[in-house]
Amino acid sequence: MPSYLEKRSIRYPIFGLMGITVVLLGIVAYYNWLFALVGLFLAILPFYYLFQLDQKQRKETEEYISTLSYRVKKVGEEALMEMPIGIMLINDDYYIEWTNPFLASCFDEDTLVGRSLYDVADSLVPLIKQEVETEIITLHDRKFRVIHKPDERLLYFFDVTEQTEIEKMYQEERTVIAFIFLDNYDELTQGMDDQTKSSLNSLVTQILNKWAQDNGVFLKRVSSERFIAVFNEHILQLLEKGKFTILDAVRETTSKQNVPLTLSVGVGTGVSSLPELGSLAQSSLDLALGRGGDQVAIKQTNGKVKFFGGKTNPVEKRTRVRARVISHALKELISESDKVIIMGHKSPDMDAIGAAIGIQKVARMNQREGYVVINFNELDTGVRRMMKEIEKNEELFSKFITPEQALEMATDDTLLVVVDTHKPSMVIEEKLLHKIEHVVVIDHHRRAEEFIHNPLLVYMEPYASSTAELVTELLEYQPKNGKIEMLEATALLAGIIVDTKSFSLRTGSRTFDAASYLRGQGADTVLVQKFLKEDVDTYIKRAKLIETVQFYRDGIAIAKGQPDQIFDQVLIAQTADTLLTMDGVVASFVISNRSENMIGVSARSLGDINVQVIMENLEGGGHLTNAATQLHDATLDDVETRLKMAIDEYFEGRKKE
Repeated sequence: MPSYLEKRSIRYPIFGLMGITVVLLGIVAYYNWLFALVGLFLAILPFYYLFQLDQKQRKETEEYISTLSYRVKKVGEEALMEMPIGIMLINDDYYIEWTNPFLASCFDEDTLVGRSLYDVADSLVPLIKQEVETEIITLHDRKFRVIHKPDERLLYFFDVTEQTEIEKMYQEERTVIAFIFLDNYDELTQGMDDQTKSSLNSLVTQILNKWAQDNGVFLKRVSSERFIAVFNEHILQLLEKGKFTILDAVRETTSKQNVPLTLSVGVGTGVSSLPELGSLAQSSLDLALGRGGDQVAIKQTNGKVKFFGGKTNPVEKRTRVRARVISHALKELISESDKVIIMGHKSPDMDAIGAAIGIQKVARMNQREGYVVINFNELDTGVRRMMKEIEKNEELFSKFITPEQALEMATDDTLLVVVDTHKPSMVIEEKLLHKIEHVVVIDHHRRAEEFIHNPLLVYMEPYASSTAELVTELLEYQPKNGKIEMLEATALLAGIIVDTKSFSLRTGSRTFDAASYLRGQGADTVLVQKFLKEDVDTYIKRAKLIETVQFYRDGIAIAKGQPDQIFDQVLIAQTADTLLTMDGVVASFVISNRSENMIGVSARSLGDINVQVIMENLEGGGHLTNAATQLHDATLDDVETRLKMAIDEYFEGRKKE
């Protein structure tokens, strides 16, 4: 059957043919009117037939268009009313003006017209107010993708329940790889007989196998101190919810046998590639071990890391052998460089300055020039006193340079040693990290997510009291071609004393060994006390901060400065230390402005409360008994509220464990 366009095209040849015929008849009539009359009669018949045919086709075309229009209208009505897509019209007051039957059936009601969105689906109101174009919401236990047309006040609802369920199932079934490491297995089993060691192995394997069986985890022991576990994202979520109780189970069970083993677990998740999962798991394990062990680190592809555990004070388990190996490696790196630049963290304390002076001495012992980067405008009172004493020693003072001078003298063969921090954002001059390729990191803090990229050598021992203690041990294994001067030994001892609060916190046997060595090298304890003296103004400021103290929960003291007051980090830290000496205080937190756009929080505890975990919740970190954070673009009240929430979360986590 000819199409509508084909039928319509018949009319145009008719009119053309008629025109030609009229012209020809006119010419014939000019010569012989009789022939023209006969021709006209003969022409009328076919033209009449063609005209009738055209009228018929017109009528058929009109009927076709009418039928098509009806069918299209019918399909539109059925699509509007019957298709499984919800449609809703609303007015400016969020009342429903019209819905199609499908949407009404989703609410198990005959009609929604005249109802308020606040009563029917209040979750739609924010979407409309914010003019969000598309969003997935839940209505009556089903998921809908809502498309919002603000100009027409129109909402489309597409049921995506099955799609979201499949996506959720895919996410939950993705593979997760974990490496489990027995932190102190070698140390504990070193002097054991075979029977005792076998008994310990059986005990640990039994605990881990039961945990794996209860949680649906595939577990395989690959060496005496390492296991590999394979499970999925859903199981990982359950383990996270339970705060990885396997850490406590192993620690507590083995402690009863007088062999306190701890676990470190590195988890790789978030990718489908198995080699990449393995790399993430190993990286997470390295991070957990670098933070002192007895914890779980979960590294994700976006760079974020979750930590669980780590609530016990790390046991000292570094050895003299490791210190000697690191010292020898540092010696080799220094010998291969043209000079050594040493850099601590911003607003350096006694530990950072003392450690830097110690590394500068190591460079001199290896016939290389060492320079300490310092910003003379960012020094607290104690460090200023130390620098005044150093000024009397022209040779030593000449080795202190500004960040600008360091950038100028740095070459391709320069070695950069970062002490008392491992965060790029915390160093005095971050540009040096980009300019100098060869970097060494020496630090005693627990490793955080942020870390200096690709260092040549890392010596991180969270079991040490201070970086000055670590540097002192390195000095003991350097060439004995230069005696440590009194001022250098005193600076190192001052760093140890400040970070241990005069040997009262985080102090191990190695700390006293290091202090004894420095004392033997001529360290002056009286001079240290002179450095640590404080002026009356500082004492009054600290007293005013303490005056604001309030108690939150049992034994937790929180002090908060005034909005118009700005205190440096040292004063805030000293206030937290002072609060900790008060009767009944087991943990202290001090909140204060450090600049116009930054608020600092210092946290201290006696060991029962892990302030490091609380500060990590506020984007900070540190140690179990000594931690801090800095928050930007916030108010003191906001920070106090966040701090209390972090404390509550910490105690809730302890209850679950």
